[in-house]
Amino acid sequence: MSMRFEATDCQYSPARVTFRVEILHLFISPDHNYVGHYGGPAGTHPILEVPEIECVAGSGIRGDRYFDHEPDYIGQITFFEIETHRRLCEELAVFDKGPGVYRRNVIVEGQDLNEWIGREFEIQGVRFLGTEEAKPCFWMDEAFAPGALKALVGKGGLRARILEGGTLRSGVPVG
Repeated sequence: MSMRFEATDCQYSPARVTFRVEILHLFISPDHNYVGHYGGPAGTHPILEVPEIECVAGSGIRGDRYFDHEPDYIGQITFFEIETHRRLCEELAVFDKGPGVYRRNVIVEGQDLNEWIGREFEIQGVRFLGTEEAKPCFWMDEAFAPGALKALVGKGGLRARILEGGTLRSGVPVG
């Protein structure tokens, strides 16, 4: 089932389900801070906020650490809900860290990302397949605050494959 996600409210018709979602932030990182660092210190590679990202079908995001990581990789791009970040800030009383700390690529507002697992969807003309939850790792307690790992279980974001490439832009009005 292919869906186009582009609206703030859920609308239903037998042929298509449409959602509206807003991209608030886009991030890339040239290298890994946590993958391959188990048992040692985290890396120091920055997460860079950018106004747009180039999504390449079957490869990932140009300039990101997972670009051409492996054939048909399930995490060519990752999504994260700003609502989850806001909840963690409140629950853990952390107000000095932005959503880039989770090292996910696309920060969205207005959509439960778990609903996209196993589904095709489209944002700004780019098509994706939601593959699985982007499960949080033990580094979250260090990156955000003690307790973050436990608080993120089931809400770590979404991994996806890029089916049809294009450019995503943050701050593009919806509607």
